[in-house]
Amino acid sequence: MTCKEAKALVKGRLSDKRYRHTINVKKMAVALAERWGADPEKAELAALLHDSAKELPKAELLQIFADNAIIADNAAQRPAPIWHGLAAAILCQTQWGVTDPEILSAIRCHTTGKPDMGKLDKILYLADMTSAERDYPGVEQLRKLEFEDLDKAICAALEQSIQFVKDSGKPVDPESQAALDDMRRQLAARS
Repeated sequence: MTCKEAKALVKGRLSDKRYRHTINVKKMAVALAERWGADPEKAELAALLHDSAKELPKAELLQIFADNAIIADNAAQRPAPIWHGLAAAILCQTQWGVTDPEILSAIRCHTTGKPDMGKLDKILYLADMTSAERDYPGVEQLRKLEFEDLDKAICAALEQSIQFVKDSGKPVDPESQAALDDMRRQLAARS
């Protein structure tokens, strides 16, 4: 799938607000890819497709998991707010011809992170959190940090995200905590 095809696909699947967010994530992902020596085209494609399942009904997401049980793993047992990333990665792989494992991984973990995140995983996670329309407390510091130190930025972003979920009284996906623990270990080993 080309970036042009992905853009047309999501334009037809998303509300105007979600589509604008997607375009903002694409811009930030490409800028971060250029800054950190990742492939800007892969970053663009992953960003365009990252929320492609965001506005699907819960029943449809569960059906995607049921129809693709082997690659869905235990998706339905994880917190519902993260399902769209898992479903989007499955749709990319099974229906839209995206085969690049880096792109699929970045889409799959864009809301949770994961242990041993690759560069593209980190870029998409951060681009989603710091896209132009985001205005939560701390976003400006995160935007600055993501261009200075990718690992410190991903650690800070995971901390903020986990705290937000806890403060909302919702369950934290175990993958997010595992990602944060892994990043903290990596940063400790660096110093």
